[in-house]
Amino acid sequence: MLTIHQVAERLRSFDNTLILTHVRPDGDTVGSAAALCAGLRALGKTAYLLPNPELTDATAPYFLPYEAPEGFHPERVISTDIASTSLFPENAKPYVDRVDLAIDHHPSFEGFGKEHYLRPSAAATGEIIYDILAALGPITAEMALPLYVAVSTDCGCFAYSNTTAHTHAVASALLRTGIDFQAVNKTFFRTKSRKRLALEAAMLGGAEYHDHGRVAVLSVPLSLMESVQATESDAEDLSALGGQIQGVDCAVTMRELRPGVWKFSLRTGPRVNATKACALLGGGGHAAAAGCTVEAPFAQAKGQMLEAIAQVVPDFTL
Repeated sequence: MLTIHQVAERLRSFDNTLILTHVRPDGDTVGSAAALCAGLRALGKTAYLLPNPELTDATAPYFLPYEAPEGFHPERVISTDIASTSLFPENAKPYVDRVDLAIDHHPSFEGFGKEHYLRPSAAATGEIIYDILAALGPITAEMALPLYVAVSTDCGCFAYSNTTAHTHAVASALLRTGIDFQAVNKTFFRTKSRKRLALEAAMLGGAEYHDHGRVAVLSVPLSLMESVQATESDAEDLSALGGQIQGVDCAVTMRELRPGVWKFSLRTGPRVNATKACALLGGGGHAAAAGCTVEAPFAQAKGQMLEAIAQVVPDFTL
């Protein structure tokens, strides 16, 4: 694995670079990619982000200014915050074997790319990108704003257990550039659409509890999305809801992506290793936040996840 200094040296030699983000892009993959693109351009390099068709209203403003024009042919390819090539959007699949540098913070990172930098202790890939850009030169406000989006969203506005002293130090440095962090906080943490509130009400109303109330299962079937006419922007980060329920240390969110295809998101406390549970179903992530996808009817898919949790939690009971 490369060091931060080596990554910086690689980037100094790169040009005509395309940066990839993952499916269902969150603030970390978008913010990390946008900041890295801004940093490369500050070095006089040509760099773009590969268009991602699943951007939400919240993330799009940070992504679109760097989006690659049609017909751009990169010499170098970088991935940011992508743990597995299975998380490449369809338009990124042609670059699976062309990734020159992969930058990630997931313990489940599969080691793809000609070279990579991995730091599982980082709360967000944005922390890593900050260190890389700091090694390349001054951090400008243009880089700092998407970096703040990356770092703050992946640690729940500094409330999640993955937050470290380094996370706060990075955030402090970003704020010193004069960015409008309050607008970011308002958008991502303090604003919900009426459709979003309707989704949350239905999820909580239909929540199931297992393991003496310590495990909550919340579901978002396609029929619910349709009934409230919710968009992807309304459904962003629904997985954070279950963990707010008192007494719950393992929140399971089931989102139906297509008929009979369920995306699981786990948010857990120290008793439940989310990565180990999701790995049993072909997924991965972090100890406290992980995911996987299961193709099966609702009851069967839910049962598979509960069985996976039971395998990694010795005292689990239905």
